[in-house]
Amino acid sequence: MTGAVEAPMMPSVVLQTERLMLRAHTHDDIDAVYRGASDPGVQRWLPMPRPGADYTRADAEQWCLVAAPQARVGGDGQQWAAVDAVTGAYLGSIGLNRTMWRARSTEVGYWLCPRARGRGLATEAVVAVSRWALLDLEFERVELKAATGNTASRRVAERSGFTYEGTERNAMPLHEGRADLAVYSLIPADLQQAGV
Repeated sequence: MTGAVEAPMMPSVVLQTERLMLRAHTHDDIDAVYRGASDPGVQRWLPMPRPGADYTRADAEQWCLVAAPQARVGGDGQQWAAVDAVTGAYLGSIGLNRTMWRARSTEVGYWLCPRARGRGLATEAVVAVSRWALLDLEFERVELKAATGNTASRRVAERSGFTYEGTERNAMPLHEGRADLAVYSLIPADLQQAGV
């Protein structure tokens, strides 16, 4: 007996915020995911599908129909389509990944389509997802990592109540070169201090 713990399946949930509905990706999201994920602003900091490779519609289809659902079923995380709560327009993707069930720890990551940026929507989504992980799943730690040069994502971490812990040097491959990652965390005590 190795003592290995099988990762439980993440629950399938829809999260609602003031302006967003966070729900599972569907076939109808494929074209929007393709347009959003292939945007140069997204690709600058998130080299999807892998460094040096262009993001294709087939990658979007694989994400929506296979990879995102498998992450939830396999226990690695949960991925949501962030859509406008009123119109249903696709705005981006947010999810939990690198979930370590034994440690009760996970990492939140996201990207937004160009039209959704600069409106506080990433912060709104990160707050909803991280609090769901800490309060509903009773996790002890949610991490958020962003390239040190990605000031917009670093602001999202700070506005979402995360604490800066330090820098992982040379930690992430990009399409060109590598980036240091600023590491932030949110723990249950942070929510208690904020009165949540």
